[in-house]
Amino acid sequence: MPLIYKISPANAWRDAEAAGVHTGAPVDLADGFIHFSAASQLRETAAKHFHGQADLLLIAVETDALGDALKWEPSRGGALFPHLYADLPMSAVVWAKPLSLGDDGVHRFPEGL
Repeated sequence: MPLIYKISPANAWRDAEAAGVHTGAPVDLADGFIHFSAASQLRETAAKHFHGQADLLLIAVETDALGDALKWEPSRGGALFPHLYADLPMSAVVWAKPLSLGDDGVHRFPEGL
């Protein structure tokens, strides 16, 4: 089961869970798609967009559940990033785990990522 990942403030994610769907963070709404990262892109994404931020969750999403609305498109430096051109249904979410923050402001990812 191929996975992609979303980093989200915990409170925003809890709101999405209560609604049964994630419609996107403000940056997603502005860009017209929900931003995700592959496992190999997570550290760069966290450093660039979430450095020093606490109370975040790392959400794993099954790509097969997203269908044709998921597109891999060039972004930073030409790397292909997953973008979802639809709302994210909670049924596609495999897990959500706390993304802890080290004293150095760098996030600590779950083992294996």
